[in-house]
Amino acid sequence: MNNSSTGSSSKSKAGSSSQPSETSFKRKRGLFQKDLQHMMYGFGDDPNPLPETVALVEDIVVEYVTDMAHKAQEIGSKRGKLSVEDFLFLIRKDPPKLNRCTELLSMQEELKQARKAFEVDEEKLASTE
Repeated sequence: MNNSSTGSSSKSKAGSSSQPSETSFKRKRGLFQKDLQHMMYGFGDDPNPLPETVALVEDIVVEYVTDMAHKAQEIGSKRGKLSVEDFLFLIRKDPPKLNRCTELLSMQEELKQARKAFEVDEEKLASTE
């Protein structure tokens, strides 16, 4: 029984040493806590969730985003640059995520067009006065 417990501890030590990204890159914890608390409340959680819960959700979200970014970078490295299409390619089999992303991208483009039109209108007003 002692052998199994020492074997598992040596595996955890070996596993942690094989992940240099965690040791070489330290992220700020709690950076997204307020945003996550609001999002969790919006999805039905308590207005003031436990700090441990928020920290766990933050770890999960950061791990997911980091993983997606690394996968997209692998895809983009074949072309030499990372693009939005690389992320869309990764989520192509998840229709709700894909639809939401395309919706947000189209809204971003509409806002960009509206800002551009607004700047042009301001320039015309300034030049006429």
